[in-house]
Amino acid sequence: MTTDIPAPSAPLSPQPGLLLSSTQDILSAVPYLVGFHPSDSLVVIGLKGGPPRGRLHLTARWDLPLAPPDLGRIVPLLAEEGIVEVIVVGYGSGTLVTPAVDLAVALFRRTGITLVDALRAEDGRYWSYMCSRTDCCPVDGTPYDRQAGPVAVQATVHGLVALPGRQALERSLDPVGDSARTAMRRATARVTEEVRGRLTGCDDPGGLAAEFVAEGVARVRSAIGLYGSGGRLGDEDAARLGLALAVIRIRDEAWALVTDETRDAHLGLWRDLTRRLEPRFVPPAASLLAVAAWCRGDSALAGVALARACAIDPDYSMANLLVHALRHLLPPRVLRERMPGPEELDREMGSPRMAWLLPMIALLGEPEGPAG
Repeated sequence: MTTDIPAPSAPLSPQPGLLLSSTQDILSAVPYLVGFHPSDSLVVIGLKGGPPRGRLHLTARWDLPLAPPDLGRIVPLLAEEGIVEVIVVGYGSGTLVTPAVDLAVALFRRTGITLVDALRAEDGRYWSYMCSRTDCCPVDGTPYDRQAGPVAVQATVHGLVALPGRQALERSLDPVGDSARTAMRRATARVTEEVRGRLTGCDDPGGLAAEFVAEGVARVRSAIGLYGSGGRLGDEDAARLGLALAVIRIRDEAWALVTDETRDAHLGLWRDLTRRLEPRFVPPAASLLAVAAWCRGDSALAGVALARACAIDPDYSMANLLVHALRHLLPPRVLRERMPGPEELDREMGSPRMAWLLPMIALLGEPEGPAG
């Protein structure tokens, strides 16, 4: 599991079983587990199996400086997951890291959790707060390789990526620009004009709502299959799906279909739409990207996606629900267990009604957003 805890915070889900048998392994693993090379950060690693071959089970990251109440939230999670041993790593200067490590050491000792090691890393060197022997922990630190090592190879094989920093991760969701943005804007204009025409000429609102929902559900399922096979939506199909996601029943169909088997397809699909859709259509796609990332254990990506959704629509309920869940360190299975399946959605929501289309209709009347 990985939890990233700046604001908003993060997801919890099993990560590939990386074996951590040395300090070098620990420091090599962290960037792949949080998605980027951390700086000014505190990372807590929970192990199962114990040293010297402890198996990583969860990680959590906080921005520094650290507010004392924030760290305490991890204790119930560690208990729930059966974690009895942790490693603490602080990234940054001693002035910044040491107070946070002191808080962590005091917390874990008070709660009976075994602290295997407490480290500080900066500029390719590390120091241990638990070792005073200068033969193995010199005063000027021990050098380590931030890019290579067997754990880094394992992580890469499992599809994990370590970007240079959190800003690089944020930029990975930047809207497309230039000719791609122009083409997408034109496609969106054609699609919205077509939908306006359908609404204007409608003399059977209930039937039209049922048509829209059926078409939208079919688009969701088709798009997941397309991205699962390595394909990509054209501009008009992307615009149609982005518009359809404004309808909660259609969005929730996509949410209900996020499984361990389809997770990677969802990641590719919703990341693509988050970057390509016109801004006002982005919050549902970005929230679905956060769900898929959360289930994969990619807390940093989930946080960035939710920040994007909330920046566009601070009142978007799905994004706010997920932010709340991540900040309170709920594992993804909690929402997954409570999320009804497609058949249950049909039973609970009943037959489509014109009122279902009102969020979509509201978007149709807005002017196009900024290109970038």
